[in-house]
Amino acid sequence: MIEACIAFVFGLLIGSFLNVCVHRWPRGRSVIRPRSHCVRCRKMIAWYDNIPLVSYVILGGKCRHCGRNISLRYPLVELLTGLLFFYLVLTMGLTVAAVKLCVFTAILVGLLFSDLEKRLLPDQFTIGGIVIGLVFSAFVPIPDFTAMMILGILFHVSTSATVHSIAESLLGAALPALVLWGGGWAYLKIRHREGLGFGDVKLVAMVGAFLGLEGALLTLILGSVAGSILGYGYIKITGKDTQTYELPFGTFLGAAGLVVALVGHKVLSTGL
Repeated sequence: MIEACIAFVFGLLIGSFLNVCVHRWPRGRSVIRPRSHCVRCRKMIAWYDNIPLVSYVILGGKCRHCGRNISLRYPLVELLTGLLFFYLVLTMGLTVAAVKLCVFTAILVGLLFSDLEKRLLPDQFTIGGIVIGLVFSAFVPIPDFTAMMILGILFHVSTSATVHSIAESLLGAALPALVLWGGGWAYLKIRHREGLGFGDVKLVAMVGAFLGLEGALLTLILGSVAGSILGYGYIKITGKDTQTYELPFGTFLGAAGLVVALVGHKVLSTGL
């Protein structure tokens, strides 16, 4: 329990950094300089006004200098990241596998809010996440046997556990992303307008690099279903034009990825 509480605090700090990334990376800005400042009055934020969650509550959600509202996204990202870290360490212990999922879910939180806010999925999250996922696969086995089966059937080779896990990570990154890209290409040819951003393809590849083929496919299915139902419902309720409204598909994929990271192993074990 103590380890989980420490993970919660660490998650709050990571969430605070994610807020900087969510605001700056889609705008092409550095996350190092300048220091944290109010996005409206540009005044630098003192350390005591930059404590995750606490400062937001003390300040009443307003900037100390200009008195304008601070976006609710800041405490939401911090709290969500903290809770995810707490849950993962509580259920998995302080293990490399838990660290892997903490990193994965933090990236997804950043992508989810970036897409929701700016309709952009920064490469720093997606491509960087693919690389990190591949590295983790060498240390945390991916519970999938698709790549191993393909290697065995086509090349009649057996692999070590490490090579097997890396192969599963590579296949999980490549195949679902290729399928999604193919769907977007077909939509463009048929409808003569873009219906899918390449950032969504890279997001799915990142999920596959962390979770393997089954995890990526489950994320893609859940995200597509949620996007179709909830997205269409939102469009109808708000009266937006279905032909021009840009649905934040990356937001639904990110949320689906979080669900799969937390409970996907239970779903997959049932054979669903």
